[in-house]
Amino acid sequence: MTLQITNISKTYANGVAALKDVSLTIPNGMYGLLGPNGAGKSTLMRILATLQEPDSGSIHLDGIDVVSQKEELRQTLGYLPQEFGVYPKAKAEDLLDYFAVLKGITNRAARKEVVEGLLKQTNLWEKRKQNLGGFSGGMKQRFGVAVALLGNPKLMIVDEPTAGLDPAERVRFLNLLSELGENSVVLLSTHIVEDVSELCTRMAIINKGQILQEAEPLKAVEALQGMIWRRIVEKSKLPDLEQEHKIISTKLLSGRTVVHVYSEEDPGSGFELVAPDLEDVYFTTMAGFYQKQVMQQEVQL
Repeated sequence: MTLQITNISKTYANGVAALKDVSLTIPNGMYGLLGPNGAGKSTLMRILATLQEPDSGSIHLDGIDVVSQKEELRQTLGYLPQEFGVYPKAKAEDLLDYFAVLKGITNRAARKEVVEGLLKQTNLWEKRKQNLGGFSGGMKQRFGVAVALLGNPKLMIVDEPTAGLDPAERVRFLNLLSELGENSVVLLSTHIVEDVSELCTRMAIINKGQILQEAEPLKAVEALQGMIWRRIVEKSKLPDLEQEHKIISTKLLSGRTVVHVYSEEDPGSGFELVAPDLEDVYFTTMAGFYQKQVMQQEVQL
């Protein structure tokens, strides 16, 4: 099972170019689409979910033309949007049963088995008689996954799933997502780097509607070995450092500022070499340094 996205573009009526010739090949498993808010992630997710039309380009899920064969795609699609509504007075078991009917599972015995299995898989079985209005944010997200899994979808789209979750709920949710990519394409759209590093075997970084980087997370990190340097400074010294070095990120630590810079040589000035992580890959790519380094390596080869 492969999702092939080829030269997809989308410009809104207000002139905003949300997507610019986006091309990706997404295999079975967890695939991360990483980028800041407004990067074009949700537009791409809605197009893949057949909720919007692209201006140009094509999308194929094996033999299904996603743009022209919307009904065929919807039969094998699971979609968990960033925000989705629930009926607060409905019980989880009853609402999931209702959605199962809409999905075409009309046999009562089969539907009961499916609903029970999904509520157990998402760790909501003990809460099946509880009204959805009393669910926490994480419980609602897990219920959303249960709805998305109806019909054993071959394409699963999950848009910003952990935004707003507390740490415990986030861990539970990520553990659930990690189980889903064995037999289907699972596309995870997020601005949270840790979600991608913990779940995905491949990823793409998108900004302003364009794919900046596409790679395996581990290999992307390896490519930055020896090029990420750190220094802890007083906040007042930050403007001077910004003039002297290629700063990719800053972070407050106990009232002081941790500065990460990209440099192929020792930048001096008290910086120490550190092992890169996926956050460094993300910020280096966003700053435009990572792609330059990849191009340089290819020229040398």
